[in-house]
Parts: sequence; structure tokens; C-alpha cells
Amino acid sequence: MNWYLGVLKKYAVFSGRARRKEYWIFALFNLIFVVVAVIIDNVLGLTIEDVGYGPVYILYALATFVPSLAVTVRRLHDTGKSGWFILVALIPCVGGIALLVFGLTPGDVGANEYGEDPKAHSEYDLFGNN
Repeated sequence: MNWYLGVLKKYAVFSGRARRKEYWIFALFNLIFVVVAVIIDNVLGLTIEDVGYGPVYILYALATFVPSLAVTVRRLHDTGKSGWFILVALIPCVGGIALLVFGLTPGDVGANEYGEDPKAHSEYDLFGNN
């Protein structure tokens, strides 16, 4: 849960690097909260007709949109790629697979042009304080 909260505390920090663990733990908790939000919408009868979700999901999605982009850009930085590679997701079929591969690829060992290796420091602070 600390990894999820750490991403939220770095709400719009697009610089630096994000470890695979930070990225995937955030993705896991994000998925869990999305499912819970959709269930709440359905249980309370707030769903938008023919869509399957409602205002609880929409508010959650809007609140986590920027942190999701930021952690994805930082994850790309960890693999030595520019944050602009996130636009690969716009390519039908291939884009999502490419981002999945980038997300699963181990980060660069040592410093790269985007910062120090976050895995190299045992005292690495999740909240950006070194």
C-alpha cells in the first residue's frame, strides 16, 4: 500500500525513475479500487445506462489519471526511454503490448539520463526524499 500512496504523493512528478515494483503495485491497487468503485456504482444504482459504471468510478478515474501518467513516464525513464513513448499506447493493438513490455523490462542499472537508479539505494525513500 505504501507504493500506491507513494505514487499519489508524487501526484504530478514526471521526472525521475520508477522501479517495476512501484509501477506494478500501483497498477494492482488501482485495478482493485476501480473494481470496487464499479461495484459501489452498481450496488447503489448509480450506473449510467448502457455503460456499467457511474460517478464513483468516474471521480476515481479522474483523481488517479495524472498519477497514472506520471508513474508510467517515470517507469519509461527507468528503462532509459523518453516519457513520450507513452504515446505508443495510441497505436491500435501493438501499443498496449509495447507498453506492457516496457513495464516488464528491468530498469537500467546505475544512473541514466533520467536520474539515479532507485534500486541501488537501500535507503531509497518512496516519497522522493533522499
